[in-house]
This record gives sequence, structure tokens and C-alpha cells, in this order.
Amino acid sequence: MRARNVAILLTVAVAVYLVLLAGRAVALLRTGEPMPMLFGVAVLILPLLGAWMLAATWRSGNRIQRLARRLEADGELPDVSGLPRMPSGRVDRKAADSWFDERRAEVEAEPDDWRRWYRLAHAYDIAGDRRRARATMRKAIELEAAEH
Repeated sequence: MRARNVAILLTVAVAVYLVLLAGRAVALLRTGEPMPMLFGVAVLILPLLGAWMLAATWRSGNRIQRLARRLEADGELPDVSGLPRMPSGRVDRKAADSWFDERRAEVEAEPDDWRRWYRLAHAYDIAGDRRRARATMRKAIELEAAEH
């Protein structure tokens, strides 16, 4: 719940910034002069892009949370609490790699199971590969949506 509250707070802060930025864009557009108006159009693109990014991020987060709740209800949520940790709190690299190899083997055995893809995404995350974790989680979301 704490993470969600922080996400809401940060979203509100970014939204306020985007509104202020849009206000600057409108002010530039109202000058009637060509160069400031051109800058106004360019600056107006940023809040529109930012709003789209906020919406996409929240939509993705809600989908991932839905999958996590389903896994938790089934008792299948990935548990890495037993893995050895470094002093920083991160999972030990060798343990993370071993856990990853197990999750990858699960996906290879059942490539159409979104639960396996979710766990593989989690394995990528603890291994520190965020880009692949996001791509793998998108695959889990797609497979779960197709299941319905």
C-alpha cells in the first residue's frame, strides 16, 4: 500500500508540472509572434506526451497488480525470501542466476502459461535486467488476456 501511495503522490506532482508546462505553452501561443508560437507548439507536445506516459504506466501497473493478485490467490506468487542476500539487500548474484535458470526452464516447458512468464519477469527483475523484465511481463499480460 505504501508503494501505491508514493506512486499516487509522484503522479500528482508530475500532473501539476504538466499542467504548468501546458500553461507556458498556451502563453507562448498567445503572443502572436512566429518564433514564440513555434516554441509554444513544441512545448505543448511535452505535456501531451507526459500525460500519455502517465496513463500507460498506470494501466500497465494495474494489469501487473491484477496478475499478482491472481497468483497470490492461487498460492503461486514468486517467493524469493529464502534466497541469500548481499549486505545491500539485493539477492546474491549466483542465487539470482540459478533462480532465473529455473524460471526460464519453466517457460520453456509451458510457453503458453502466463504464470510462468510472470515468474520469469520477476527473475529478470531480481537479476537486474529491467528491460527484459518489462518485455517479459508484457508477454505475461498478453497471455493472461488471451486466456479470458
